[in-house]
Amino acid sequence: MLRFANPSFVLRFVKRAIPIFGVLSAVLLAVGLYLVFFVAPADYQQGETVRIMYIHVPAAWLGMFAYMVMSSAALGTLVWRHPVADAAQKSAAPLGAMFTFICLVTGSLWGKPMWGTYWVWDARLTSMLVLLLIYLALIALWRTIEEPQRAARVAAVMTLVGLVNIPIIKFSVDWWNTLHQPSSVFKTTGPAIYSSMLWPLLVMAVGSTCLFVTLHMMSIRNEILRRRLDRLTHLAVAAGDAPRTATFEPAR
Repeated sequence: MLRFANPSFVLRFVKRAIPIFGVLSAVLLAVGLYLVFFVAPADYQQGETVRIMYIHVPAAWLGMFAYMVMSSAALGTLVWRHPVADAAQKSAAPLGAMFTFICLVTGSLWGKPMWGTYWVWDARLTSMLVLLLIYLALIALWRTIEEPQRAARVAAVMTLVGLVNIPIIKFSVDWWNTLHQPSSVFKTTGPAIYSSMLWPLLVMAVGSTCLFVTLHMMSIRNEILRRRLDRLTHLAVAAGDAPRTATFEPAR
């Protein structure tokens, strides 16, 4: 793991890993979409609108997963001063915001025919909205604070404080009386969903996770290269501003 503290090693690693995860995500998502539209049956109550679930659930999972990645990176920034941790945290924020936004939009589209409205202040909906606002606040913070080291520390602290929202999202359906149904997949008694619907959902979830990993590695690579370019630019500017002393050759 210590090798991942070396930006050069990370660049070599992601160069090999990005094509692998990119192809894997494309294949899994293609298979998953085939299963969703040609194998998975319509729900006896929800009809064809249940197919929104195959986008909504992976997006919700990745919205929370991205924040867990950010929290782990925040610990690396604060505790171990990991040189790549800040880049990993900063790169995950836009991706987490994107998947959380997709979750909220698909949830609203799914909720209209099922609940009769696009939005209710349901505990899980509200906590997911709070997660999106935290993502946006962190993105704005990185853009506001010009000093990279200070921005990294402040963002890491804010990320860890916002971590309290993740268990609220997860257990909101158990703690409060909400319109959302309880967990149907990860249960101690086993999944409460038919296998004809479960397998397409799992394939879509794994494919979406591989897509997140691919995009995250690409974003980390771009962030490392951007910081190297900034450093080289500053060095070049400093060298150009340095006083130049004239040299004289002795007369012959």
